[in-house]
Amino acid sequence: MIPGFGARRQFSDLSEKEVLALAISSEEDDGRIYTDYAEAVRSEYPATAQVLDGMSAEENRHRLALIAEFRRRFGEHIPLIRREHVAGYYARRPVWLVKNLGIDKIRAEIARMEDDAATFYLAAVKRAADAGTRELLGSLAAAEQQHLVVAETLADANLPPGVKGEEDDKARRQFVLTWVQPGLAGLMDGSVSTLAPIFATAFATQNSHTTLLVGIAASVGAGISMGFTEAAHDDGVISGRGSPIKRGFASGIMTAVGGLGHALPYLIPHFWTATGVAALVVFVELWTIAWIQNRYMETPFMRAAFQVVLGGALVLAAGILIGGS
Repeated sequence: MIPGFGARRQFSDLSEKEVLALAISSEEDDGRIYTDYAEAVRSEYPATAQVLDGMSAEENRHRLALIAEFRRRFGEHIPLIRREHVAGYYARRPVWLVKNLGIDKIRAEIARMEDDAATFYLAAVKRAADAGTRELLGSLAAAEQQHLVVAETLADANLPPGVKGEEDDKARRQFVLTWVQPGLAGLMDGSVSTLAPIFATAFATQNSHTTLLVGIAASVGAGISMGFTEAAHDDGVISGRGSPIKRGFASGIMTAVGGLGHALPYLIPHFWTATGVAALVVFVELWTIAWIQNRYMETPFMRAAFQVVLGGALVLAAGILIGGS
């Protein structure tokens, strides 16, 4: 039997005492989550951190109201029951995962948390027989439904005009520096630098299988090299480019993808068919690079296209000439 399988309770089987205990632990957890998010963004987004501090304080007020109601009805001892003990109960994503996805993802997660909490309280109201408990749970359901309005009010107080826009711009710049820039460098290196060895092998051997093996080796090798180089040459502390591990993965993976794009067509046994497909893939790769440069690096599209296509064409021609000689 799988450990823990079948050990969780159904929500419908919980007593009113247990429902209140579950609500208390959930509010405590959510308050701590908001505090964790606040600490995660405080240095870069201090105004948003203030908003999250306010959200945490609101959750604490809910918790205290629930404890007071529990004490009125059931006494001092609150049984330990948490959301993971109840089958089908909403779960929270790990803070370490969400906070690494950027400020917009944190804001979206907050909205999801409030929706989940409101749904829980609406279900809990139906289980409560005591008039005072029903009133409290109903008011908390309404509060959670309006919590985003509270967040907006807090944002109005703590985020002066333009601050949210500045934070969003900063988040976008960080995304570009950490993910797009190293990923684009990797894609360019993988797409362009592997053209010569792959097409030289292709025209020298006119054998799809041999070309495929050389292409995979060149792409994977270049990906590993670029990934380690990107991660090792800058720790991101002074440059502000973010985690070297993230940048290394972005660069290494996109380098390998860039090379594999025109290597994998040689899975096609017929050499000239595979070469035609590979040439088409190269065309798509180069225009994709130009589009990314225009979209994220604000390089004029025609200039980016000219630079990338010209460079790629020269490397492709070199590979073909060397392989055909």
